[in-house]
Parts: sequence; C-alpha cells; structure tokens
Amino acid sequence: MQRQELGDYIEQLLDVGRFRDYCPNGLQVEGRAEIRKIVAGVSASLDLIEAALDEGADALLVHHGYFWKNEAPQVTGVKRKRLSLLLRHDLNLFAYHLPLDAHPQLGNNAQLAARLGFALQGWFGEQNIAAHGTVPSLTVGELARRVHDVLGRAPLVIGDPQQPVRTIAWCSGGAQDYLSQAVAMGVDAYLSGEISEHTVHLARESGVAYLGAGHHATERYGVQALGEHLAGRFGLEHRFIDLDNPV
Repeated sequence: MQRQELGDYIEQLLDVGRFRDYCPNGLQVEGRAEIRKIVAGVSASLDLIEAALDEGADALLVHHGYFWKNEAPQVTGVKRKRLSLLLRHDLNLFAYHLPLDAHPQLGNNAQLAARLGFALQGWFGEQNIAAHGTVPSLTVGELARRVHDVLGRAPLVIGDPQQPVRTIAWCSGGAQDYLSQAVAMGVDAYLSGEISEHTVHLARESGVAYLGAGHHATERYGVQALGEHLAGRFGLEHRFIDLDNPV
C-alpha cells in the first residue's frame, strides 16, 4: 500500500488530532512510497532500526519516536546516526505516543488490561489516557505474581502483600504521578511503568498499593496490536521486535 494511505488510516484510527502531545504523531521520517512490510517496536533506537533493515522492512512503527518537546534541535551524535540510517535506506518511521496509550482496543492500557485480567470500566488522567476498573479478588502479592508471569519481569511493589485488591487503576510508561488521582478515586491499587521517590511515600501513606512494572514492559503491547491490526486489514507483512530494556 502507499505510505500516505497508511498514515491517513492510522491517524483516523487513533484519533491523533485530539491529542496535545510532547512529540509529533504520525510519519516522522519519510522513506519509500510503497509499503509491504512493517516492523514494530517500542522505541526507535539504532538497534531497532538495524533489526528492521535486516527484516527488509519498508516502515518502522514505534511508540517512542523522535523530536520530543525541549529536545535539542541539532542533528548530531546519536540523532545523526539514527536519522542517517533511516534516510540512507529509505525506511519510513511512524511514531504514535499518547494516541497509542489511549486507544480503547489497541492501546497500551487496553492491551495491558486484556493480558492482566483487568475489567476496564473507564478512563481518567491527562487527555483520558489512564484507565481504571476491577480485578477478580486478589491480594497485592498475587497481583504482583501475575504481573511477573505475564510481563516477564518482577514489579517493584509498595504495599502490604496480603492487602486485598478488587479495584485498580493503571497507566503504562512514565505515569507514576497519576497515583494521586488514583488515590482520590479510592482504588485499592495503581500500576504503572516507572516510579519516583515521592511515589513511595504517597503509596505508603494513602494505603493504595503501587506496582512499578517497567516502562518498556508495560508499553510493548499497543504497538504490537497496531501492527497486527494493520497487517490483517491491508495484507501487509508484520513483525514485532522486542529489544530487551530493563527500565
């Protein structure tokens, strides 16, 4: 299919226009016009670009792309290496940040809910990207074990392992500061990717258990689901490449 057609479809699917974001969403680096194969991954690192080229991809689809707000504008060093490789090989780069967190079916938070067994009931937070819902009756310790089994990494847990969890809020990635809103909502637990020093105190003092499950680990599933959706709809080849990231 044509690059423009693909970009237009994703823009409409993810409702890109409604988001105020920290980076441009959509086509960030223009490559060849014809797209037959997509490689998807979390972040447009040099390693992922090289892996996409090894796969013979025409487009790289990511959650974390380039040109972030307050980023230095100079094309030097690491930025030069990445852009040079994309341009030299005519590889398209599509990136979707907040729109891919918030999509009610394909987004990171909807996909996390599906994998972790959360019943999604509603949305909150900045531009409604965070989610809340219920879980079958678990303890904090049992929930942590489920996260470990599903995401493949042990979460950092603040809270009593024996505390019951029936209501939960969550937001993938660096959304630890939504904990205060989760506390105000009265949920039993909050799960995100990252944790800050002050997060610990708020969790302890509020009684809302906190699980820091990893920025990368919690944001693998949206871009994967989007790639699979595009492949099924348009007959494209697709491969998701998960490069290990301990954060």
